[in-house]
Amino acid sequence: MQRAQRLNAIVARVVDSGEVEVATLAEEFDVSLATIRRDIDSLQRKRLVTRTHGGVRPHDSFYDLPLSLKSAQDLAEKRRIAQRALEFVDGARVIGMTGGTTVTEFARGLLDRQGLTIVTNALNVATDLLANPGLRVFAAGGEVRPSSQEVIGPSAETFLAEYNLDVAIVGVDGVDARAGCTNYDPAGSRVNRVLVQRAKRVIVLADASKIGHVALAPVCTLAQVDILLTDTRLPPADAEALATAGCKVLRA
Repeated sequence: MQRAQRLNAIVARVVDSGEVEVATLAEEFDVSLATIRRDIDSLQRKRLVTRTHGGVRPHDSFYDLPLSLKSAQDLAEKRRIAQRALEFVDGARVIGMTGGTTVTEFARGLLDRQGLTIVTNALNVATDLLANPGLRVFAAGGEVRPSSQEVIGPSAETFLAEYNLDVAIVGVDGVDARAGCTNYDPAGSRVNRVLVQRAKRVIVLADASKIGHVALAPVCTLAQVDILLTDTRLPPADAEALATAGCKVLRA
């Protein structure tokens, strides 16, 4: 594993667990304690993690993996999911979008389309779509979460509640049959929940690494999801279990 990949994996492991011992990380990544300490020092300078006595925890400045680190993970699967999702927005005039790397890939697929209105709380999505003058783009205002480039808070929630959406394209951090769709950031979850409530149809994009994972804050139940788009790494039996909870599951 190259160092850049290891750094990404360390941050993902720490965010997922809350706090991890340095010795445990060295063992898991099969490197020396000196190497893992250098890695942690590098991540701490970027304000991604914080050293504790004998361990490491997420930095207080973010609740989630930074978008720049997420973008390279499972990229082929995310692009297949995004491409498949484009099939389900034909006929839609107003599309709501959260942030997230898979949703960003989906948004790029709209750059050759005309006559759509996009409503989003993700600044990177809004900026990318401005390259197409045939789209109307409405972006929520408020506090920007640096890790995801999503706008959160009461002003964003109020803004999004003013729109009627034909389709909501939602990115999440975890999908579980009992817990439903969840995110690391409670404030971000509340914003995403508004998009779900305002949409006639809800499509959740989640690669297989997120299936079976339960993050901190609920977004919606699977019964509120019309289509869950994931990838072929998810076993068919697991897909059937999720479908039993109330949504259609497709593997791209």
